[in-house]
Amino acid sequence: MIAVRTVLGDVAPGELGVTDAHDHLFFHSPQLPGRELADAAAARAELDAFRAAGGRSVVQWTPYGLGRRAADLPLLSRAAGVHLVCATGLHQAVHYDQEELAALRGRLAEVFVSELTTGIGPSGVRAGLVKVAGGFHGLDAHARWTMRAAAEAHHATGAPVAVHLELGTAALDVLDLLCGESEMPPHRVILGHLNRFPDPVVQREAARSGCYLAFDGPSRTHHATDWRMPEAVRALAEAGFGHRLLLGGDTVVAGARSVDGGPGMPYLLRRLRPRLAAELGTELVDRILTDNPAAAFATDWR
Repeated sequence: MIAVRTVLGDVAPGELGVTDAHDHLFFHSPQLPGRELADAAAARAELDAFRAAGGRSVVQWTPYGLGRRAADLPLLSRAAGVHLVCATGLHQAVHYDQEELAALRGRLAEVFVSELTTGIGPSGVRAGLVKVAGGFHGLDAHARWTMRAAAEAHHATGAPVAVHLELGTAALDVLDLLCGESEMPPHRVILGHLNRFPDPVVQREAARSGCYLAFDGPSRTHHATDWRMPEAVRALAEAGFGHRLLLGGDTVVAGARSVDGGPGMPYLLRRLRPRLAAELGTELVDRILTDNPAAAFATDWR
C-alpha cells in the first residue's frame, strides 16, 4: 500500500493535509552548543501554534545521533493532533565524534533499514525517510558513504531520501551519485535548501531530473538569499515544475522557535504562504503545501 510512514503508523497520503516538509522538533549537535532543541514542552507548544495556523503535518529531518527523541514523538503527535514523520540517516561528519562514526562502518545501510522497518531503538517508532547531507560545492568521502548507504536503504524499503545541501550547493553532484551511480528513481530524492543558492540554471536542471526541490529555510532570516526565494519558486512553477516544489521551516535552534520569540513553524503559514500566494496564486501554493508533500513522502513500502 502506498503510504506515508508517520510516528503513529502508516497513513494514506491524502491524510497529511497542510505540511511543513522540513523542520525539527528536537535537534542536538556539538556544532550548536547551548542552542539545542531539547524541550518537549516547547516542542508541544510549537506544534500547537503550527496547528492553530492551519498546519496538519510536520516532517522532522533530525537523523541518527542528533537527539531525535523518537520515543517522545508519538505522544506529541497525539497531543497536538499533528502527523509527524521521523527520519533516519546521518548528517555531516562534523556533527559526530569519530568513535560514533567508526561504530557504524560496514553497517550503515543496515541501521537505516532497521529504523525504517523495525523501529528506532526501543521506541518502536519507524522512520519515514532517510536524511543525509552534502558538502559545500562538493561531496566528501563521508557524504558519499552516507548517500550510498541511503540509496541502499531506499532499494531495500522504498523510502524517500532527503538531502541537506550545504548552503544550497552541490545539487547536481548529489543527483549524479544517487540517481546516476546508485540508480535511485529521481522522484524519491528530495533536495533541501535550494533557497540558499539561488542559481536558476542549477535549480531548473535539478527539477528536470524529476526530484523534489525543497525551499525550506524561511525561519533562517539571517540568510541574505531569503528575499529571492519567492522569485525562484515562481520561475520554477512557470517552467512547469510546480508539482516538484516543497516548503518547510527548518527550525534548528531554540531561538528560532515561535514560542521562544522566533518565527518558527507558524511563519510558514502565517507569513510565507500569503507572500507566495501573491506570486503564484492561492491554488498553486495550496498544492505545494498539500499535494506535493503527500507525493514526495509516500511510497510503496517494502
